[in-house]
Amino acid sequence: MLQCIFLLSDSGEVMLEKQLTGHRVDRSICAWFWDQSLSQGDSFKSLPVIASPTHYLFQIVRDGITFLACSQVEMPPLMAIELLDEMIDNGFPLTTEPSILREMIAPPNLVSKMLSVVTGNASNVSDTLPSGAGSCVPWRPTDPKYSSNEVYVDLVEEMDAIVNRDGELVKCEIYGEVQMNSQLTGFPDLTLSFANPSILEDMRFHPCVRFRPWESHQVLSFVPPDGEFKLMSYRVKKLKNTPVYVKPQITSDLGTCRVSVLVGIRSDPGKAIESITLSFQLPHCVSSADLSSNHGTVTILSNKTCTWTIGRIPKDKTPCLSGTLALETGLERLHVFPTFKLGFKIMGIALSGLRIEKLDLQTLPPRLYKGFRAQTRAGEFDVRL
Repeated sequence: MLQCIFLLSDSGEVMLEKQLTGHRVDRSICAWFWDQSLSQGDSFKSLPVIASPTHYLFQIVRDGITFLACSQVEMPPLMAIELLDEMIDNGFPLTTEPSILREMIAPPNLVSKMLSVVTGNASNVSDTLPSGAGSCVPWRPTDPKYSSNEVYVDLVEEMDAIVNRDGELVKCEIYGEVQMNSQLTGFPDLTLSFANPSILEDMRFHPCVRFRPWESHQVLSFVPPDGEFKLMSYRVKKLKNTPVYVKPQITSDLGTCRVSVLVGIRSDPGKAIESITLSFQLPHCVSSADLSSNHGTVTILSNKTCTWTIGRIPKDKTPCLSGTLALETGLERLHVFPTFKLGFKIMGIALSGLRIEKLDLQTLPPRLYKGFRAQTRAGEFDVRL
């Protein structure tokens, strides 16, 4: 996902900066090109000038001008240049639709490599304009055809929460996405409505969504792209409860710490809570740890990261992690306490309470199948001491 571009002088001075916050490109396009390159057996050296766990800063020199582009996905050098050429025109966003970029820029393969050696042209950019580029709906091909018409809607939510040392819920909110997979023939016109749209905040829509129906009736009216895409994102704030509780307790004296952590279900969401994990970083002053649990497995890595894999919570007992921590010589008490990070997954339910009411098609293709799913997982769920 390209987010910003800089124009630098020879001395390194920033001459021009363009923030593309309003024209963010779906991360899938960069990931798609990268996966296609790896599938051809290519291996690329890391191009980024600066790399972080979430971003790469690319340096590209064109006609004596140095461009820097920030991306969330590592890409081959040639593809980074070709994507920038098509997405940016004179410093402004131009083509940002993943479907059109896939048609315009072909991933490298054996045939293209042989042709580049013979002809000397290493570009993978197509000479013909994609069919949807001149359309009023550039995100959709002109006339896709399917023998079986299907459309799937997924509500994918992440719960971010902060619990303080007194067990009080400081922050609890949901970040959610409406993800769709559309495999429909022709030019379908869809409307999607929710049973309780008033709970939504900070909505961001795909360009295919018409704003007027949403502003007047809270109905999503759109012509969908072909294949998988993110229709919208949203937040639901100020939630008052979490499905899982964590009760940590650490006491220290005479160079030894005693640890006890309880994990249980606070409120039954109606579906099974799966893949429950609890991880925390042991303080640097801890020289050794002896931890065990009555359910699940405990793993302590060499970097002092402790992970407790619980899975599902049994009905007959409350999972408990307990043990001792030995402090370095000369320390009697622990002064820096870890932050516990909780992970979980719930299939078949959206914890925000958002419910899809109906999905209608204005032009019904034959043998239409509609599917709906929901899932919630933990995002940044921190329990502090």
